[in-house]
Parts: sequence; structure tokens; C-alpha cells
Amino acid sequence: MTKLRAIAEQALADVLTDGMTIAVGGFGLCGVPYDLIEVVRDSGVTGLTVVSNNMGVDGKGLGLLLENRQVAKVIASYVGENKLFAQQYLNKVLDVEFSPQGTLAERMRAGGAGIPAFYTRAGVGTPVAEGKPHAEFDGHVHVQERAIVADLALVHAHTADHAGNLTYRAAARNFNPLVATCGRVTVAEAEHLAEEFINPESVTTPGIYVSRLVVARKRTKEIEQRTVRPRVTVEA
Repeated sequence: MTKLRAIAEQALADVLTDGMTIAVGGFGLCGVPYDLIEVVRDSGVTGLTVVSNNMGVDGKGLGLLLENRQVAKVIASYVGENKLFAQQYLNKVLDVEFSPQGTLAERMRAGGAGIPAFYTRAGVGTPVAEGKPHAEFDGHVHVQERAIVADLALVHAHTADHAGNLTYRAAARNFNPLVATCGRVTVAEAEHLAEEFINPESVTTPGIYVSRLVVARKRTKEIEQRTVRPRVTVEA
């Protein structure tokens, strides 16, 4: 059975349900599965729990789901540049669980590896650790963090092959490989589809993790904050 679908709508046609947990790759606007997010928006599913490093910016990426009031809870590292995210959190419209960035990454990795929980020193003595089991290891107090296993994982890759093997490009890799492992169903969009199988030594995410695959439509890549240096003219 082929994993490749003609369009993103087909890749998510029978997996979206109200109240599900969706893990989403990306960092800000980099490496974000835009096509798949737009399908989630258009489906109208509600009560979602979204696991992602952040919720992008207003009106772009995961910000679309916030605008459509489809998200009930977010598990993330920070609010970032999304004003609506902050507003919904402060107005108690949105339940937010903050997790240190490294801890969030490890929670998803652990979920993909079948590890139900682990201990870390990050967050000890802060609100992040309140209500969680603590234990001492090697003279230091650690807090227990539970793994994350999502109903659905959405990732963006640079190149895929027909078996679902994925590679990523530079910083657009970010959380995507971790997200890919922690979904019960993982759907990937890729900018390029290789005719031959990707060299195993170059594969970042093995196809065993990928349930469905779609080629992402071409679009202008978003820049969250453009910072440039004035060009200096040097006289000969």
C-alpha cells in the first residue's frame, strides 16, 4: 500500500476528530507543515490539544487554528510572537501547559521510544514542577515528566521517498523528527519527492514512522522577523 497521497486533504481525510491531540513540527514559521495545518483548519474539528514548540504568529501556521477557535489546550515552550495566543491564555479561553524546551523535546522523543516517563532537573523549584513526582538522583532533586504520545503528528520535510523516509534542511529540521516519532498516525508533507530511495545513511526519519505522505505545494517561505544589516559601500 502506498503512503503517498495526491493532496493534503486526502492524507488527513479520515483521521481528524474533535478533541484529539495533535503534535506539530516547526519552530515559529520555520519548518512548519502549512498545507496540513490548513486542512485541519478547513475540517472544522474543535477541542484540539496542540503540542508544538510555539503557535507561530497571528494568522500564520498554527495561528490559523487559534483564530478559528479550534484549540482547547496547548503544550508548548513559550507564547512567542502570537498576540492572539497570549490573549486567549490570559483570558482563560485557552489552557496552556508550559514545558521547558528541552523537556518538551524529550517528552516527544520518549513517547516515540515507548518510555512512559523520565526525570529531569529542568524546572525543579518552579511552577513547571508543581504537582509532579520528585526524586533525588546523585544528590540532586529531579522532577518526573510524562511522555507525549499524540493521536496525530504533522511534520514538514525537505525531501521524502516513496517509502516515507524523510530528510530535513538546516534549521527547518527543528522539532520535526521528534514529532514524527510520537504520533500514533504521522502525516508528512515534503517539498521534494525523490524518485529513488534515499540513501539510508542520509535518512533522518525512517519511513516506519510515517503513515502518509504528500508533496507540499510551492509557496513563499515566511520570515518571522526580518533583520538585515545596512550595506556598507567601500570606496576603492
